[in-house]
Amino acid sequence: MREYLLVLAVAAAVTYLSAGLFRSVAIRFGIMAPVRSRDVHTLPVPYLGGMAMLAGVGAAFLLALQMPFLGRYPIVGHDASAVLWAGLVICVIGVLDDKYDLPALVKLGGQVLAAGVAVLQGVRIYWIPLPDSIIALDDATSLLLTVFFIALCVNAINFVDGLDGLAAGIVAIGSGAFFSYSYVLAYEQELVRASTASLITVVTTGVCLGFLAHNFHPAKMFMGDSGAMLLGLLMAMSTISFTGQIDPSVLAGGGGNVLPALLPILLPLAALALPFLDLALAYVRRTRAGQYWFVADRQHLHHRLVARGHSHRGAVLLMYGWTAVVSVGLVVIALTGHSTAWWAVGVALVLVVVLTAFPVQRGTDAPETVDVMDSGG
Repeated sequence: MREYLLVLAVAAAVTYLSAGLFRSVAIRFGIMAPVRSRDVHTLPVPYLGGMAMLAGVGAAFLLALQMPFLGRYPIVGHDASAVLWAGLVICVIGVLDDKYDLPALVKLGGQVLAAGVAVLQGVRIYWIPLPDSIIALDDATSLLLTVFFIALCVNAINFVDGLDGLAAGIVAIGSGAFFSYSYVLAYEQELVRASTASLITVVTTGVCLGFLAHNFHPAKMFMGDSGAMLLGLLMAMSTISFTGQIDPSVLAGGGGNVLPALLPILLPLAALALPFLDLALAYVRRTRAGQYWFVADRQHLHHRLVARGHSHRGAVLLMYGWTAVVSVGLVVIALTGHSTAWWAVGVALVLVVVLTAFPVQRGTDAPETVDVMDSGG
């Protein structure tokens, strides 16, 4: 565990320190988030937070692979390399989109290209658990399903990235829950604790925490599409690498209990439950209005929370709460199975529902953004 905590600290520190550099680069070259009708910020804000995150991921991976604990397993090094190359591709696409506002189909093609980089190096979904059996996928199905899953996660994070600190916080909570599950499971089942899934999730948690220091309301910089798509890729890759390195029969166990085997796939879906719900609602809403699904609007879940009377920070913290209830609750229930866990999750769910339904009186929120000439960050 000490090694993982060190990797997390390095990921957070490198992301935090490099964010200031990339913020200056974004200001110098005009890679800024303009003020649009659907946005909540009132001044242009620098992008390129995703590049700081990528620097944190690269530094953390490099450190991890030098440690005997993680570096002695070739599969960890191989998968980490594949994830890093895929992350570089998707970050480049994101930066180009932030600067030039690429057409949606071009951006989707970039996402597929990044997914292909990982898939062609063997990082893909190999099996799907069912109540009575575990289905091994053939090469073609495995490839298509993996690319689809990566694109789904990438776009879900991209859609929810609409308030300061929202996407980074949600992913930090979800990836932290996944790391807890993978590590505790390995300990209880006497499996190898050095796995790519654990490495990716702990690094993802670190880069999110490091970036939140610059991105929590009022944000000094945005992650942009480069950051949102990178986080979606990392969440997807943690699941995919887990299915490739863990024997599903060990997870399923006896008694027809398929939940442990399903959990590696369910956890990212649970952590991204709100982004996925937002993505689905946006598709339905825009289709009914006769628009393309990628046409932006101001009707996302976070926009509606603010419209109901929640402050900017209050809406973000509420969505953190929903993510924690679903993802952390799922992990606790799966690992313990105690009735107490069900009760605790139920109480937490009721609390979040009450807070959502009855907004706390607005305080004096700080301004939506800081001036781009501010030297902070």
